[in-house]
Amino acid sequence: MKFNSALSVAGVTLLYIAGSFCQLDVCGRAPLNNRIVGGKNATAGAWPWQVSIHFTFAGIDFGHFCGGTLITKDWVLSAAHCFQWFNASYVVMYFGRLNQSGSNPYETNRTASQIINHPNFNFSTFDNDIALIQLSSSVPFSDYIRPACLGAVNSTFAGGTESWVTGWGRLQPNGTEVPEVLQEVMIPVVKDTDCINAYGGINISITSNMICAGLLNQGGKGACQGDSGGPMVSRKGSLWIQSGIVSFGIQCADPTFPTVFARVSPYQDWIKSYTGSNPPGFIVFNAASSNFRSVPNLLLFPLSLTFYFIPFSLFLTS
Repeated sequence: MKFNSALSVAGVTLLYIAGSFCQLDVCGRAPLNNRIVGGKNATAGAWPWQVSIHFTFAGIDFGHFCGGTLITKDWVLSAAHCFQWFNASYVVMYFGRLNQSGSNPYETNRTASQIINHPNFNFSTFDNDIALIQLSSSVPFSDYIRPACLGAVNSTFAGGTESWVTGWGRLQPNGTEVPEVLQEVMIPVVKDTDCINAYGGINISITSNMICAGLLNQGGKGACQGDSGGPMVSRKGSLWIQSGIVSFGIQCADPTFPTVFARVSPYQDWIKSYTGSNPPGFIVFNAASSNFRSVPNLLLFPLSLTFYFIPFSLFLTS
């Protein structure tokens, strides 16, 4: 995750409940999260739905390669591009983790029983970049481990909506340094039209299944390789609602090209079709853009420079 300088990831809001009440009494609540500013180390329990997904082979843990979101006691949400070259037997997931080495007293882990990539995922365009991972056994909830709420169908995360991204991705766009401690950063949602215009200049299609965030004309904060699959969330009162899944970008925390996320809300029915009788807590989030910190209106010009279209998975790009 790229942060400015050294580290890098209210208005009138109408909320109403959609779907099952099974997770709504616990989802999106982080009782130990009192952080206001981003660009720093997270604290234990601040993001209790954050998952660290590790690649293992022949009993050897090769470390973190993608993030994920705990959405029920049995399911994790992540990005489909993270799982293109191996199956569930190679995956171990860590819950309640803050540090990638050393002590994590509130941590537990599970293997994967199955990985379900969206059937319409397109690796060329990164459309439908969403995956579900079923745990080998349920995880118990605590102050340090609990699910996020998910944006329901018809949710609107308008341009300027304050959003938080978390992960253990790289700290610099061209570097190899990765953090030991979970990183957190606040970046605003970028208007759909601004994101479409930015990527249209280099012939990359931004679809309705995507949502963008970043600091246009400024950069310095955003996701990077290793953050793939991790959550982008926004807050209403005491609830945190996931709007996106880290998917791809041209360069980490780029001032011209915002980070692109898979938009969660279009997949409500698909997610519920697998999670069965205990689905995630879905909440409709609607926000008028005038109620949030504004994002500058920009003239975005096509680029003639060579660029690198990179998924934000450390495993895939190292």
